Amino acid sequence: MSIKGIIFDLYGTLIDIETDESMDEIYRAIAHYLTYHGVNLHRWGVRERYQQIMTQQKEARGEDYPEIDVEAIWNTLLWQEGIERAPTRRRLARVLAQLYRGISRKRLQLYPEVRRTLDALRPAYRLAVVSDAQPCFAVPEMRAMGLAGYFQPIVISARYGYRKPDRRLFEKALAMMRLAPHEVLHVGNDMFRDIHGAQGLGIRSIFVESNQGASSHADTRPDRVAAGFGQVLEAVASLADADSAPCRQ
Repeated sequence: MSIKGIIFDLYGTLIDIETDESMDEIYRAIAHYLTYHGVNLHRWGVRERYQQIMTQQKEARGEDYPEIDVEAIWNTLLWQEGIERAPTRRRLARVLAQLYRGISRKRLQLYPEVRRTLDALRPAYRLAVVSDAQPCFAVPEMRAMGLAGYFQPIVISARYGYRKPDRRLFEKALAMMRLAPHEVLHVGNDMFRDIHGAQGLGIRSIFVESNQGASSHADTRPDRVAAGFGQVLEAVASLADADSAPCRQ
């Protein structure tokens, strides 16, 4: 059994991010911006409509772990407000989604040793990302953090309507990597969504102790623990060494 690929979680593992989506400023700014497109709503109306459409979207998913699509939420709100041309509505929905994210974001940075570690792993392994995220946030933020080009594929939950620990996200990554579960490791910071989710498919895991995510889950133990991302290389090497060790009779 040899390791050929490594699947990484994104937020809380590679990227250290903090957002505050309770800020009134988000909805005030969006309400003001919408007036330039013929939509007149008070900030409280924007907040209420956003939450209402999001709840309806989750319920319509019919999933155990539903994921929202923020661009679709804003698209629906704009359609309800009489913006009928689909191309215009889609473009404006993306602007609103990114405006929402940009205002709510308080911190965006890589964890220490991320690029050094990825540079060391990339020559030997296929690297992928499976993230509970929105494409209109995650892809530009990865690019801004210098992570473009490291990962193929990038599997983002909002594209599918469900999130980790749903095993289908890991299955999609495996199919695109053309690898079997035993040939892959998963590196993540959430014991439930990442470690439990990956282990449901028989994927071995490295748990990264982080300032985010669930640090425990019932009956779930990772194969290795990294006290910060700087120890991921050591953890990968340990599992690779275990694979190459001769079996004892």
